[in-house]
Amino acid sequence: MKPMTEEHLAVLRRHMVEMIAIYTDLASEELGKAALDERVMAAMRRVPRHLFVPASVAPYAYQDRPLPIGFDKTVSQPFIVALMTDLLAPQPHEAVLEIGTGLGYQTAILAELAGQVWSVEIIEEFASHAEALLQGLGFSNVGIRVGDGSRGWPDHAPFDKILVSVAAERAPPALLEQLKPGGRLVLPVGPEVAQLLTVIDKDSAGQLKTRKLIPVRFSRLETV
Repeated sequence: MKPMTEEHLAVLRRHMVEMIAIYTDLASEELGKAALDERVMAAMRRVPRHLFVPASVAPYAYQDRPLPIGFDKTVSQPFIVALMTDLLAPQPHEAVLEIGTGLGYQTAILAELAGQVWSVEIIEEFASHAEALLQGLGFSNVGIRVGDGSRGWPDHAPFDKILVSVAAERAPPALLEQLKPGGRLVLPVGPEVAQLLTVIDKDSAGQLKTRKLIPVRFSRLETV
């Protein structure tokens, strides 16, 4: 069989986004909305997910499923990437902190929508691979460092928005501290068998309001 062309891949990306729209509609009661922001959907249509996974699983890149990326880690299924991005609602003037770069797929989606993305990854091989890939694709608004994500990135704090793509028993205190008043944190919270996608808003007085949405399954936040 001959290799797929860019045209083939673009069609598969469109189909992936159509599936995301269907899943969103089906989950509308739990989510409180029947559709995701069109800016998010457009970013999902643009970013080439097949480049952000190992070549062995690239043929499955546009199926709505998590895929292994090495070190017993996965890249989240496209629906969850789109949903978390929509919940975060990154804007062109905002600085976003991401915890858990992986190979950089979620990072690229955020970089399409935010002014600046700072991303922390604990696995050095992931961080260097993602940095090279994102630079090669022309993303100039991303900074990546190797480190313990639970500590955030104090040098660039405070952040307008924070997205955590690994699960924690509770929101790490350092991340709540590094979130601007009026900011938002999106992360999976809970033990391995009972994680819930969670949105935490910090008001202008620094008070926190928490919403728990749908069950999810993420790798655990690693700390050092």
